Amino acid sequence: MNKLIEWKNRLKKEHMFSVIIGLFAISLILVFTIFTKQKEYRQAAENSYNMAFFELVDYVQNVETYLAKSLISTTPEHGAETLTNLWREANLAQAYLARLPIESQELENTEKFLNQVSDYSYSLSRKNIYDESLNDEDLKNLKELHGYSLELENTLNQLSEDLNSGRFKWDELTKKGTIAFAQQVDNVSKESFSNLEENFHEYSGLIYDGAFSEHLTNTEKKGLTGEDISEEDAKKRVEEVLKNSQIEEITNLGLSENATIQVYDFSIKTNKEENINIAISKKGGHLVYMNSNRDVNAEIISQEEANQKGTEYLSNIGFPNMKETYYLKQEGIVTINYAATQDNVIIYPDLIKVKVALDNGEILGIETSGYLNNHEERKIDSVKISIDEAKKNLNNELEIKSEGLAIIPTEWQSEILCYEFKGKIDEREFLIYINATNGREEDILLIKDTPNGTLTM
Repeated sequence: MNKLIEWKNRLKKEHMFSVIIGLFAISLILVFTIFTKQKEYRQAAENSYNMAFFELVDYVQNVETYLAKSLISTTPEHGAETLTNLWREANLAQAYLARLPIESQELENTEKFLNQVSDYSYSLSRKNIYDESLNDEDLKNLKELHGYSLELENTLNQLSEDLNSGRFKWDELTKKGTIAFAQQVDNVSKESFSNLEENFHEYSGLIYDGAFSEHLTNTEKKGLTGEDISEEDAKKRVEEVLKNSQIEEITNLGLSENATIQVYDFSIKTNKEENINIAISKKGGHLVYMNSNRDVNAEIISQEEANQKGTEYLSNIGFPNMKETYYLKQEGIVTINYAATQDNVIIYPDLIKVKVALDNGEILGIETSGYLNNHEERKIDSVKISIDEAKKNLNNELEIKSEGLAIIPTEWQSEILCYEFKGKIDEREFLIYINATNGREEDILLIKDTPNGTLTM
């Protein structure tokens, strides 16, 4: 009997021990699960804050660009468009600023500035829409706002570098609550965050009454001339294009029927172990695309030499009278945009991109879809106003560097003959397009010279 009781007690103890072990294991699992989930939530929050911050940087850059454009616009029509874009970008910048983990009072002046830009640009755009030009006071206020926007853009760029280099993380801000923004990060970031508000320390607001490549696709492919060709004829065209290359093997990848331009695709292997992809249009056998995968490890030739190499290549393969416009350098390769010319008029819708190796000038790629979509012999209307009359519609402070005629595309799939003026105001370069028929200001582009190329915005 005693043995039976002893056995039952032992069983109870062992059962309790098992229960305790089980509960401990469950606790560990729960702790690990909670820890993992918290880590995932923190990472998701960090990613969300990063996205909001970099969107803020982009929109503030756009605000600065549109403010710069608004300062030299001279017609109500184009001014209204520029100011409406400015209003939109300032609103979006405010929205992403609000997503950052900082109390509103810590960025009160920055938020106030963006709100002021939004309201003021909306008010001035209404003024332009009613065909009323901006007065001197309006332009003075816009210039003041532009100065502040440059300071804000520079500060955000510094913060971007801090964030990318790991000098601070957003959870450092949220963990310590809403203590001063500048106290949450290292000395470099302290200065940058402080500058966000210091930049606007003297900002008092304003008083006022009241609150080209994206247009290259046509249904009709004007430059796509000729009859349909066979796959074999397309292969011969590939051999013509690569006449100076040592072709080892050509592989036909078939016909791409759903593309904007129907093409035969080919993969080529050379005896230098290079792979080249080429697309030849079914209609007319035009070269639509070519790209080589060769690495470039040195930059020996100049940009001017690369421009000349590209121009000669285009002429040799049936694209004469092309003029280089803008370019971008990456990893020893420069991609140059060429526009067609006719009677000394630049025709921007007819664009071709060419990749040139900067070690030896070899052509590594070409893309002609813009040209094939739009190219035809233009009937260029005689201008209705002189170039001197067109200059009267320019900002008086513009220092003109070059001038000429150009055809530019519109978002409504039409084209306009304009005088193109390249000039400078306050060390910023612009391209201004004045309608050669009625003198209306049609477009303004901001030119940005970077270490890697010349871009327009």
